[in-house]
This record gives sequence, structure tokens and C-alpha cells, in this order.
Amino acid sequence: MIPKATHHDKMDATKMATSFAERISPLSPFPSESVALVTGGSRGIGAATARCLAAWGANVILTYRNKEEQAVLVAEGIRDMGCRAEVVSADIREESQVLSLFKYIRENFGRLDAAVLNSGITSDGLLATMGQAKWNDVISTNLTGNFLCAREATKVMLGTGGSIVLVSSTSGVAGRPGQGNYAASKGGIIALAKSLAQEVGRHGIRVNAVAPGFIETDMVRRVSRSVIAEAVSAIDLGRLGRPDEVAQAICFLASPISSYITGKVLTVDGGMING
Repeated sequence: MIPKATHHDKMDATKMATSFAERISPLSPFPSESVALVTGGSRGIGAATARCLAAWGANVILTYRNKEEQAVLVAEGIRDMGCRAEVVSADIREESQVLSLFKYIRENFGRLDAAVLNSGITSDGLLATMGQAKWNDVISTNLTGNFLCAREATKVMLGTGGSIVLVSSTSGVAGRPGQGNYAASKGGIIALAKSLAQEVGRHGIRVNAVAPGFIETDMVRRVSRSVIAEAVSAIDLGRLGRPDEVAQAICFLASPISSYITGKVLTVDGGMING
């Protein structure tokens, strides 16, 4: 038999619910003064994520490698929303630049609540004819660069906690012909996220990955129409995804709303892959 709730029980439950609502509003999931980093934030999924984080109440630092004008426009839009936004040039392949980026964060913000590690490139080709330079270029950006950022983000979050979201790909989950280097790098991102989650969970740091499918970005626009048509035919929803749809999934994992989720991979692919 379940005992009836007393008046005091109801008061305690109400107090707890109110406290939670005060900390995490559906309209502003991030507590005030929260700081979020988005690498590769000048366009596509990164830019959409930066805007989403600001809409959810976070101040945003976004990095770019060679799209300064676009990054500045994203930052200006965020400031118009009432949040602080800073733009930092950083080539995450270079350890010295990653160290400078996180030194800037510590000196100018003093905290880091969420890190979205989104930087990535493609350089497709069949593995049998792929040169080592093409392999190394993709691995150094997509895997090594994100390793460096994850390592430094962890250091800033130690003692305070936080959330790290690494952007992988369905190619890293299921593979894709002609993308051996890209798939390997994105599969490595998933393994990195799961391993790091086990290392830092006791310190209040959550680590997850998001694996987008075919999304309407500059990267996908470079793919031939025949390949896109074939991909769409395999998507249950029958269309490409939008950057903002991926961004909302990323923001969910980056925010306190997902406070009991770590070490997971969230695919955002319209039902393209199963399992």
C-alpha cells in the first residue's frame, strides 16, 4: 500500500519543483552567466549551435579558421539577442593555438560550462588511391584537433563540472564508401567521447557525441546531386536535415536539461541508419 502524501511532503515537492524551475527554465535552460564554446562556429551546424546556445541563455565564444567575416556576423546576431559573444581565430590542428584559445577563455571568462567541439573537414576519395597527406589532413583536424580541445576543456571544467559535446557523423557510426578518412576520424570522435566520459564523470563533467546525417550545409552542398538523391531515398523522413535541427540536439546535451546523460551518441539523421 502506498502511503498518502502529507501536507509537508507536498510542500517539499513543490519547493523542489520550484527550485528546479528557477535553475532551468524551458525558455533559458542555461543558468545566468553560463559560458559556452563552439569551435567551427562561423557557419553551418556550428553557427546554428552558437545561436541556439545564446537563445537558451548562454554567453558564447565561437572560433573560426578562415571565415572571419561570417563568424563576426554570427557574434553580432548573438549580441543582438542580449548575450555576450566573442570571436577567436584558432586552427585546432595546432596545439599552440588551442592552448592560446583556452588561456583566453580562462582570462576573459573564468569559467566554461559547455564546449561544443564541432570543427571538421572532408577530403573524400577511395582508400585504395588515397595519399597519406589527404588522410593526415582529415585526421589532424577532425580527431587530433578535437582531442586537443577536449583535453583543454576538461582542465577548465575540473572542479566546477560542465558538458562537452563532440560532433561526429553517421559516417562514423556506419561508415561510408569514399570517406574512409572522414569515417575513421568521426568514429574516433565517438570512441573519444565514450572514453572521456568514463574518465571525468566523477568530476561532474559529462561528455556526449552527436552524429548528424545529411544536413543542408556547405559540406553537403559540395556532394553530387545523384549522391544526395540516393541518400534522401534512404532517409525515413524523406528529406535532408537543417542545421538548426542538429543544433537543438547539441544544445540539449550541452545544457543542464540532460544532466543525467553521458557517454552517449545521439544520431540526428531523419532515420537514415538504424541500430
